[in-house]
Amino acid sequence: MYPNQPPQTPFPQAPPPQQQPEQQVPVDYLNQIAPQAPKKSMFSFGIKQVVIGAVGLVVLMLILVGIVNTFAGGKKEALEQLSARLTSTETVAVDAQKNLKSSKLRSLNSNLKLYMTNTNRDIVTPLKSSDINVAKLSPKVVEAESTTALSGRLEDARLNAVFDRTYAREMAYQLGTLLTLMQEIYNSTGNTELKTFLKSAYDNLKPTQESFTNFTTTDS
Repeated sequence: MYPNQPPQTPFPQAPPPQQQPEQQVPVDYLNQIAPQAPKKSMFSFGIKQVVIGAVGLVVLMLILVGIVNTFAGGKKEALEQLSARLTSTETVAVDAQKNLKSSKLRSLNSNLKLYMTNTNRDIVTPLKSSDINVAKLSPKVVEAESTTALSGRLEDARLNAVFDRTYAREMAYQLGTLLTLMQEIYNSTGNTELKTFLKSAYDNLKPTQESFTNFTTTDS
């Protein structure tokens, strides 16, 4: 270094350039220029939704039709069952009369035969209003109401000399099932004519059924 040379001053440094603050783009502006998705109307449906809705409607209708048909079918079957049971019970009562020993039981059975004759005649009209022909009942129902087994038990009772006691017990049970069926149909039908018939038939049969139930072989 040379003597008496003034110290050198470094070149002044230029101040660093100031960074410009980033310009913020308003969010609202971005939302405005962004492509907007088309709005769906709350009532607009695609073909897929229409098809699904149609299929669902058809299924619902089929279910409702099935329920109605089942109810109607069950009601018709019960009415046919009543007619068939009345007819078969009358047949048993008629066949039993000649084998009865007790005068009281013969008288009781005679009243039952008369009741069955009148009831089978009177039931024709109310059943016709329900579209049932008593002369053309379902073979399935007629078979179910067959009294073949009952007739066999009564024949065995006759051979063993216990016909009166057996007949009274069997008929009390048979008439009890008739009363129960009448009551069930009465409670389920809205047919006024049929309800009137059933009430009268029930009230007239109830005392006879009780008499068969209370019969003993000591009765003369």
